[in-house]
Amino acid sequence: MDRDTPRDRSDIELLSAILGGATASRLLKRFDSLRSLLHAETGDILACQGVGYGSLATLRALPELARRYYSESLPSGATIRSPTDTEVFLQARMRHLDHELFCCLFLDNRHRVLRFDELFRGTIDGTSVYPREVVKEALAVNAAAVILAHNHPSGVSEPSQADERITKRLKSALELVDIRLLDHLIIGDGRATSLASRGLL
Repeated sequence: MDRDTPRDRSDIELLSAILGGATASRLLKRFDSLRSLLHAETGDILACQGVGYGSLATLRALPELARRYYSESLPSGATIRSPTDTEVFLQARMRHLDHELFCCLFLDNRHRVLRFDELFRGTIDGTSVYPREVVKEALAVNAAAVILAHNHPSGVSEPSQADERITKRLKSALELVDIRLLDHLIIGDGRATSLASRGLL
């Protein structure tokens, strides 16, 4: 059977097309998975036979290219037609981070993207969120609606009690200026949890 699309190829076949078969085989054998390889320490990668700085630079570029590709799935002016649109975009932007990041997707009254902002950066286990700043940014772009998102570096996308509390505070603050909070998505490793779908908005 002729397999002429990259989607049909295995990880090792795709990596071989970039680095060569022998190098790809050694790297995947050493790191067990493509994700582990792409997040491995520089010294560990260079310690593999046949891997030099050229191959390392290629490996480091791959995740960033993927993030930029998926970030273009919601350019300014694009209309959000389904929760999947937002989830794919946010996963690409946030699931790889080793610190918490709180972001806002600002929309007009037709749910077209006005701007995506990374508002608050935290540590590995938390970040401080200020409703006043969220409201200020929403008003600055004349947003009619907002989708909130933050990641859990642990990889677990279940909302905490603190997540639920800040969501309610933000919803109340935005309602005071007639801006709707559509959802709050928590990004884990390979999965996103919607607080709207849980009935928590």
